[in-house]
Amino acid sequence: MRLSRFIQINTRYGKQQVRLLLAQGRVCVAGQVTTEAGLEVDRFVRVELDGELLQESQSHYLMLNKPAGVVSATEHPDHPTVIDLLPEGLRQGIHLAGRLDLKTTGLVLLTNDGNWSRRVTQPESRIAKVYRVTTRDTVAAEAEEVFHRGIYFRYEDITTRAAQLERIDCYNSRLTIHEGRYHQVKRMFGYFDNEVTALHRESIGEIMLDPDLAPGEFRSLTAAEVALF
Repeated sequence: MRLSRFIQINTRYGKQQVRLLLAQGRVCVAGQVTTEAGLEVDRFVRVELDGELLQESQSHYLMLNKPAGVVSATEHPDHPTVIDLLPEGLRQGIHLAGRLDLKTTGLVLLTNDGNWSRRVTQPESRIAKVYRVTTRDTVAAEAEEVFHRGIYFRYEDITTRAAQLERIDCYNSRLTIHEGRYHQVKRMFGYFDNEVTALHRESIGEIMLDPDLAPGEFRSLTAAEVALF
């Protein structure tokens, strides 16, 4: 939003009065006096008029270790949500940058910065997501080749992008995918009629789940982690 329009909305002053206020150097943005009416301001910048605070909205970027049984949503009638795991004072405006289903555990990113979350989730970005997968049966010998080639999902009429499978042992694997189709990992193993019994997301891009976070715990991302997207 243009600065002049922001001041009009948040004060009693009209358009001409706002221009005068700016010309007189009575407006500060991010701690600096500005006279530029057309300056674009977002919800995360401090704005003051005559020393009075008009806006101070802090951006939040969080990683959370999601437990099983918790819904990736802002509200739900039957289950606790990831938002419920945050302190009440931190919940306002927070949303998820990517979801996990009810039984899946691991890394969830949360923020109140819509532009940042769109960069994380937009399909064009092809951000790698790494999952540790436990299956009911031994992983098929040809799974690596099939996953890399892609699997056709009839419902969406698409073929999955090349995925990388790393075997840990007969029943545990590490799978890297570059998209986020509905129940994608479970459906990929379902191609071999092999049920996924446990699924845990370890990373999104270069952001790794902090090993010190117990299920249900969260921490703020570092500046370096935020800058990755």
